[in-house]
Amino acid sequence: MTVFLCKNGFDGILCGVYDIYASRLPLSDCSLELEREYEPLLFAQYREVPLEAWKAKRVAEKIKNFMSEESYVYLYRASLHKSPERGNWIFKFIALGLTAGRKVLGMLQNPAVYEVFQMNRYVGNEAHFLVEFLRFERLESGIYYGKVGPENQVLELVAVHFADRFPDMDWRIYDEKHRAAAFHASTGHWVIRENVEKETVEKWKGEGNSDAYVNMWKTFFHTIAIEERTNPRCQRTMLPLRYRKYMTEFQ
Repeated sequence: MTVFLCKNGFDGILCGVYDIYASRLPLSDCSLELEREYEPLLFAQYREVPLEAWKAKRVAEKIKNFMSEESYVYLYRASLHKSPERGNWIFKFIALGLTAGRKVLGMLQNPAVYEVFQMNRYVGNEAHFLVEFLRFERLESGIYYGKVGPENQVLELVAVHFADRFPDMDWRIYDEKHRAAAFHASTGHWVIRENVEKETVEKWKGEGNSDAYVNMWKTFFHTIAIEERTNPRCQRTMLPLRYRKYMTEFQ
């Protein structure tokens, strides 16, 4: 078995797929793993995969043209999943898709297609939840700040939504679990930065917030509530507990 070790992220995985095919080794004897998340195997050979944009672009174009744009979106979202095995499932999906073509998404009986389908759905659902549950607070500097802690690396999906929703506002969204942050300027430009230090985030919070903005939201939340119709079980179904520590109205 030859294990190809790729960088984290969708481009890194696509580069790994390119190198596997370029190696001319039998696909059944190859595996694709993320270099920081794999479990070492006995008697396996390892090859490191460098991150090269042109390789990722070639594979991406192949997926879109030979399979479909929808398959590309599925694979991209699967690459954001928390599973350490996501790289290998994506490789197996692509290997099947290069044979089956546009029919691949309907082949749910295949383990690779099923796993990619499940990862895509899970990531999409979490991004949807965060878009609904993310709460901003207005810092005294005028910048709006929100914090999340998703299980998957969905910050980019969330940032895309708010960049469209609030294109003329300065805001920051911090993913404390993955130590990444999205920075959006009122000009409409935005960027995601990784390895954001805790001290940096504390500095943002140290700028202070607008109590009037926070209190207004809490007042609205409690005012529209109907005490006689409180249903904690239903609330937990619609609003999982793990999101509440980031929501203003529950603090």
